[in-house]
Amino acid sequence: MTLVVFGSVNMDLVSRTPRLPAPGETLIGSDFYTTPGGKGANQAVAIARLGLPTHLVGRVGNDAFGPELLAALGQAGVDTRGVVVDDSVHSGVAVITVADTGENQIIGVLGANDRLDQTDIQRLERYLPAADLLLLQLEIPLAIAQAAAQTAKQAGVKVMLDPAPVPPESLISLYPWVDFLLPNEVEASQLVGFPVTSPATAAQAAAHLHQQGANTVIIKLGAQGAYCATPTNSFFVPAFAVTAIDTVAAGDAFAGGFAAAIAQSLSLIQAVHWGCAAGALATTQVGAQTAMPDRATFDSFLAQH
Repeated sequence: MTLVVFGSVNMDLVSRTPRLPAPGETLIGSDFYTTPGGKGANQAVAIARLGLPTHLVGRVGNDAFGPELLAALGQAGVDTRGVVVDDSVHSGVAVITVADTGENQIIGVLGANDRLDQTDIQRLERYLPAADLLLLQLEIPLAIAQAAAQTAKQAGVKVMLDPAPVPPESLISLYPWVDFLLPNEVEASQLVGFPVTSPATAAQAAAHLHQQGANTVIIKLGAQGAYCATPTNSFFVPAFAVTAIDTVAAGDAFAGGFAAAIAQSLSLIQAVHWGCAAGALATTQVGAQTAMPDRATFDSFLAQH
């Protein structure tokens, strides 16, 4: 049960405020901290914390953040031999504002993540023979993400895509190479061109995505839960009731929980339950990678619910 993540590694620069600022408004924040993040790294940590062998393929920059990011991944149990240091650019960063309600706004500056190319695909190929699943996100060049998906599928490895952030280009050419598509409600809205705010509109969005060539679609609806649709079946899993203090990386925690379940050959509905549980637990802690639940906490939470 080995999983491979091909994607971004960032340092998150986080400010906490009473609420999110309006355009042009200056607010006085209550706290500031730096914490390792990046959708690829977050998902790798989420899986590793659940006890599954996890490889990450990506890049950090030649700056003070690079060694710190690699050390944090190693401490979480992620194999980082597939992560290289790019001497020509800074590490990726995300500037994040978190309101007291748990809502957040994020600006990503891709840095080294934007430099991924065919040499990174070649490093990825080393890990595919033993892999059960490849996880992708879009904080890297779209063409390279598609090349990674094609390479994995040709090696017989299933592919999961978190289409975040949604690029201006169409993803239709990528969908046939993806087994599991996991947008949140905002990303789903951007992909289909109409608001996705409920299980009913998620069902409409999934049908639209199926028509465009997507396979299994799981739409994360935040505090409502998650809607899942294959071309022949669908279901909705309500969210677990928790007191959220920080929703940063909840979607990455969902992806990690879902992927861990798929790698262990659990059913699709069980995998969505795992995703919802991991996502809920992540909202009860501050930060991105630091909020990912360990296996003991995760198993206890599932047993209680």
